[in-house]
Amino acid sequence: MINQNQRLLSIDVLRGLTIAFMIIVNTPGSWEFVYAPLRHAKWDGCTPTDLVFPFFLFIVGLSMAQSFKSHADFTQAQLLTKALKRTAVIFGIGLLLNWFPFYDKPLADLRIFGVLQRIALAYFFGSLISIYIAEKWQLWVTMLILAVYYIILISSVAVDPLSLENNLVRSIDLALLGRDSHLSWIWYSL
Repeated sequence: MINQNQRLLSIDVLRGLTIAFMIIVNTPGSWEFVYAPLRHAKWDGCTPTDLVFPFFLFIVGLSMAQSFKSHADFTQAQLLTKALKRTAVIFGIGLLLNWFPFYDKPLADLRIFGVLQRIALAYFFGSLISIYIAEKWQLWVTMLILAVYYIILISSVAVDPLSLENNLVRSIDLALLGRDSHLSWIWYSL
């Protein structure tokens, strides 16, 4: 069993480098003259900037694996409770940061699925796999989920299913959250 206070230096170094790169990407100086690799790809392609979010998810997965190993004496219910609490905290912090400063933004314009909220959801679903699937099957389950997801994406529309305008994920986001005000459907339905 791993000591609860023991940390992996490699995870901390990768986390620090990722945060440093995120700061560089988010504050490049002048937005008029940004070095091309510090911009996101329009839709197709990948720049170094597009790797910040996947690196964070990778770090979350590594940290989760370490955390669950250090809590080997916990029951599945206790681990699920811990995962639910952490998911709620990360999701809530993301909502507060997206809404800040509160006095200046209407609640209807709150961005529900910002970066921290997506990390929280990825953490939660990853923790479900870690808690309920035996370790020897976790890689296979993950690959199966990715394969099914890809098949659903490419079979959703006949013409260019991976384009910005035609992809299924965008269609679902627009149907659930709308184009501009993410919470306006709640206010109009009350």
